[in-house]
Amino acid sequence: MSFNIRYDTANDKANWWEHRKTEVAKLIDYYHPDFLGIQEGLHHQVNFIKNNTTNYHYIGVGRDDGKTQGEYSALFYDSNKFQVLQQNTFWLSETPEQISVGWDASMERICTYGLFKNRYTGEIIYVFNTHFDHIGPKAQEESAKLILKTIEELSITKEKLVVMGDLNSIPDSAPIQTLKTKLDDGLETAESPFYGPLGTFNNFDPQATLENRIDYIFTKNATVLNYRHIDDQRTNGLCVSDHLPVFVELK
Repeated sequence: MSFNIRYDTANDKANWWEHRKTEVAKLIDYYHPDFLGIQEGLHHQVNFIKNNTTNYHYIGVGRDDGKTQGEYSALFYDSNKFQVLQQNTFWLSETPEQISVGWDASMERICTYGLFKNRYTGEIIYVFNTHFDHIGPKAQEESAKLILKTIEELSITKEKLVVMGDLNSIPDSAPIQTLKTKLDDGLETAESPFYGPLGTFNNFDPQATLENRIDYIFTKNATVLNYRHIDDQRTNGLCVSDHLPVFVELK
């Protein structure tokens, strides 16, 4: 599951994190993905999810200082089923190993990834989670290229691979087309028909017609059984977040 949970700001009023957080955690626990990549989570939000869901641990750091400050692209995993063999966070910039702002981006952006081993089957899988800039078109495209370069440097050729996140880019845009040169769009390759609204950004409007798809799950060397955008609502009829969770099942 990829899920932009929306950062904690009281300016959201009725949609403020304090009003939504319990239902965010309940949604996650109900669908209980093996892997959950969140975007926009601040340190206390990441910890709330960890402490209010079942069996999840996470990897990742805050993008402002490489520790706990700023938004995370945290990657949660079911610790009963998987163990972490390798993990890293890099910045989407010309200097990915340093805290930095890349190209024409408006702020620091990061990608967190891990190599995980299934405790029962021994299978391994790489999972990447990221959040592209919302303003800089060059940064978006270069971020896509950097992720593909990182995959190549890790020599991921036959292993199962997932790349997910809020990419702030529509399907026919340059960054998405760049990723599709090496990765499969799970929505297009799923064996079952796609389910849910096509768009993933609702701007906290429960009545919106959702056509703006900017959140994705890409795969490589994996069979996608189904692909879904989850349009669940809170008990008061408001939105769980300003983005829909993207949920896939892999064989």
